[in-house]
Amino acid sequence: MPSSAEASPVASTVASATGAVTPSPTTPSRAPVVRAGAPVVVLDPGHNGGNAAHPAVVDALVPAGGFEKPCNTTGTETDVGYPEHAFTFDVAQRTAALLRARGTTVVLTRTDDTGVGPCVDERAAVANDAGAALAVSIHADGAPADATGFHVAEPALAPDGGNRAVLDPSDVAARDLLPAFATATGLPRADYPGNLVEPGLTRRSDLAGLNLARTPAVLLEAGNMRNAREAAQLSDPAFRQRAAEGIAAGVAAFLARSTP
Repeated sequence: MPSSAEASPVASTVASATGAVTPSPTTPSRAPVVRAGAPVVVLDPGHNGGNAAHPAVVDALVPAGGFEKPCNTTGTETDVGYPEHAFTFDVAQRTAALLRARGTTVVLTRTDDTGVGPCVDERAAVANDAGAALAVSIHADGAPADATGFHVAEPALAPDGGNRAVLDPSDVAARDLLPAFATATGLPRADYPGNLVEPGLTRRSDLAGLNLARTPAVLLEAGNMRNAREAAQLSDPAFRQRAAEGIAAGVAAFLARSTP
């Protein structure tokens, strides 16, 4: 459940040209409660449960660091219908609980799994406005069925150059997360994605959250929902707890390097 250390989204609506009211993307609060001296970590559970029902909202273009991208997407799902948005939200909540137990202030970009959005630029702004020590976006992939493993994406230089200052610390965070997640989950490092730096690590300039980051940021693809074996693992609460433990361990390793 959300705590006082977590931004609370406020649902809103917009009127269409016909007078009908449709949801606008959930807008996170920009004023999280931060405990004095505690590092701030932003966890960004990918997608949202209401996105599929509101394509006009999630398809609207927003800034993405030198170009525009859709506000959000629906995400993928397993072949039996377990959705990525539910996976990411559950893992984010589990990770938040583990990090808070370590004394870390955690802010989630969304605090339920029924809303729409927030847009990708708003998600990045949550971490930027909070002065986060690290932002971790949590996803699961929808790759071909024979593809296996997890990977971490770190930012390449955005087309507008705005994320230049966070490239090096983001690389450190990605390299802390990789072994921690592998150890906790037993998943291999993926070698199927493009833009591979090494197995399990990609560097990308096409992701809005990484392009717009002004604090260290990484994106985790925690396994392939279209691979039958990994889909069964991702659907298992016990595995999701191990995934959360891996993320928390990687974050803790990075914070130990970067905070006094």
